[in-house]
Amino acid sequence: MKQYGAEFLGTFWLVLGGCGSAVLAATFPEVGIGLVGVSLAFGLTVLTMAFAIGHISGCHLNPAVSIGLWAGGRFPAAQLVPYIVAQVLGAVAAGGVLYLIASGAPGFDVSKGFASNGFGAHSPGGYSLFAALLTEVVMTMFFLLVILGATDKRAPAGFAPIAIGLALTLIHLVSIPVTNTSVNPARSTGVALYVGDWAVAQLWLFWLAPIVGGVIGAFAYRFIGSEER
Repeated sequence: MKQYGAEFLGTFWLVLGGCGSAVLAATFPEVGIGLVGVSLAFGLTVLTMAFAIGHISGCHLNPAVSIGLWAGGRFPAAQLVPYIVAQVLGAVAAGGVLYLIASGAPGFDVSKGFASNGFGAHSPGGYSLFAALLTEVVMTMFFLLVILGATDKRAPAGFAPIAIGLALTLIHLVSIPVTNTSVNPARSTGVALYVGDWAVAQLWLFWLAPIVGGVIGAFAYRFIGSEER
């Protein structure tokens, strides 16, 4: 239960910090943090939580990461469902707190997106379904590649949280214009449920693509990272 509690709190922090930066601070009048600031916020949530709870639960904070770690031989199948449930609940709870905060401002309109992920008319740059699908698969693939490599017993000890946090920052810098960046089904669910409508209708892609990408990344690392010669 301590592991599941850690995943709940860690995912809560990721959604509150990452999506909160997008909803509350990205375009704040004259001093908004913009795309770079939001990207850095997401990276910092993972970096800080990896140091805080990595030794408790592994700090997955993401169903695609848990499934990818399982596919990579690093995580038991028996814990997949409880981890994913804890992550989604943490994300939804954080979405609720963020909604209560954001609704305290005049003119708040959840239908404007609330940091939800989307494609087509709901992509920040108007990117197609195919572009969104490809982006999410490839970005999650490389995220898992970094996670598995940085946490490999042969990698420099103690630096994994930094590598993983910076990888997530880079992923957001590249893909926010395409999908608003998911690479995390829990993160997508945590805000989409409050928007409803199109955000829920498009949510399937932000479960499917990250999970497929995570599994591909896991198998890719098993191939290149094997100690067999």
